Amino acid sequence: MLNTLSGRFLILTIIFVMLAEVFIFVPSIARFREDYLLARLERAQIASLALEADDMLAPELEAELLKNAEVFNVVLRRDEVRQLALSSPIPAPIHASYDMRDPSAMALIGDAIDALLDTEERVIRVLGNPVRDGGLLIEVTMMQKPLREAMLTYGRNVLILSAVISIITAFLLFLSVQALLVRPIKGVVSAMQRYAAAPEDARQIIQPSAGVRELRDAEESLQLLQQQLTGALKQKDRLAQLGGAVAKVSHDLRNILTSAQLFTDRIESSDDPLVKRMAPKLVGSISRAVNLCETTLAFGRVDEPAPILSRIALESVVNDVVDSERLAVGDYDLSVDSDLPPGMMIRADGEQLFRVISNLVRNAREAIMATHKPGTITVRATEDDAAWHIAVEDTGPGLPPKAREHLFKAFQGSVRKGGTGLGIAIAQDLVRGHGGRIELERSDANGTVFVIQLPKADLALAPLSE
Repeated sequence: MLNTLSGRFLILTIIFVMLAEVFIFVPSIARFREDYLLARLERAQIASLALEADDMLAPELEAELLKNAEVFNVVLRRDEVRQLALSSPIPAPIHASYDMRDPSAMALIGDAIDALLDTEERVIRVLGNPVRDGGLLIEVTMMQKPLREAMLTYGRNVLILSAVISIITAFLLFLSVQALLVRPIKGVVSAMQRYAAAPEDARQIIQPSAGVRELRDAEESLQLLQQQLTGALKQKDRLAQLGGAVAKVSHDLRNILTSAQLFTDRIESSDDPLVKRMAPKLVGSISRAVNLCETTLAFGRVDEPAPILSRIALESVVNDVVDSERLAVGDYDLSVDSDLPPGMMIRADGEQLFRVISNLVRNAREAIMATHKPGTITVRATEDDAAWHIAVEDTGPGLPPKAREHLFKAFQGSVRKGGTGLGIAIAQDLVRGHGGRIELERSDANGTVFVIQLPKADLALAPLSE
C-alpha cells in the first residue's frame, strides 16, 4: 500500500495533520494552564467571601474551604492593605511565583512547558486580579503537581482527538485521491497497455475523458503521440510493402532487360549505318536500367496480386523462357530444352507462370555457368487427376546446405555471390497464389530438380508436411 499513490497520500495526511496539531498544542496547553490557574484564583476568592461574612470561622470549615479551592492560603489586597484571608500550613518552600494579571504569550508558553517537564513536588505562588472588582490583588499558594496532571490529561485528550481527526481526514482524502487521480491514472495505464499490444490499430488510441485538467492534458498529449506513432507505423508498413513490390518487379524486370540487352548485342552487328549509330545508345540505356533494377533489390517482400487464371498452352510459355535463356547462354556449352506433352493445356496466369519458370531456369543456368562446366537444363511436364506437375531439371552442382536451409526466404536463399535470393521466393509466392506449391525434389552433385504443382480443382493443394 505504501507504494501506491493513494497509500502515500494517506500516510502523509496523517503525518501533516499530527504536525499541525503539535503546533496548535503548544499555545493550547499554555492557554489551558492559564485557565486552570485563573480558576483556582476565582475559587480562592469565593472561599475568602465566607470569611468576610463571618470573621470567626471554625478551623475545620476554613480547611474545607481551602481544600475545595485546592490552595494552601489566600491573600487579598484592598485599599493598599494586604490581608491574609485564609491560611494553612505550606508543605514546602515556594518554588516560583507566576503573575497572571497581564502575562505575555511567550511567557505563558514558556511557563507551560516548564510545568510539563518538571516532575518534582513544587509549591508555587499565583497572583491575579480579583473578579468583579473584589480588590486590587489576589494571591494564592498551591501545589504544581495537580496542575501538571491536569495538563497531561488535557494533552492526551488532544492527542487522541488529533489522531481521530487525522485518520478521518486521511481516509476522506484517500477516497478523493482514488476517485480523482488514481482511477483516471489507471485508465491511462490500461489504455497505454492496450495500445502497446496493437499499436497499428487506431481503435486503441486513447480518448481523453479525465475531469482533472492536468490529467486531461496528459491524455491529450498521449493521444497525439499515439496518433503520430500509428501514422508512422502505417506509413512504414506501406513503405515496406512498396519496397517489397519494387524489389520483386525490379528482379524480374532486370531479367527481361538482360534478355533485351542480349538482343541489342546482335543488333550491333547490323550493317545498317543508322542501327550501328543508335545501337550503343540503346545498349547504354538498357544497361543503366538493369543497374537501376539491381539497386532496388534491397527492399522487403509483400504478397503478389491474385493471378488471373485462364486456359493456356504450357508449351508457349516454356518456349518463351527457353528462347530467352538460350540467348543468355550464348556460346557457352549449356543446353536449354523442354520435354512437354504435345498440346498440354493448363489453367494458370500466363505472365506469372512465365516468371516462375524463368526464375527457376535462370537460377539453374547461373549455377551451371558458375562452375565453368557444360550442362543441361530441361523443363518437363506431367499431369494426373489432381494437378499439373512442371519440373525444372539441371545437371548443375546442386544447392549448398545453407541455400537449402533458407531456400524460400528472400535475401537469404541465394546460391551465387551477390545474389538476392528473391527469384525462388518470388516463384513460391506466385505459385501459392495459384493454390499450388513448389518442391525441391532433389539436389545433389548430379543436379537439382524443382517441381511446380498446380491444382486442377478450385481448392488449393494441401501444404507439405514438415
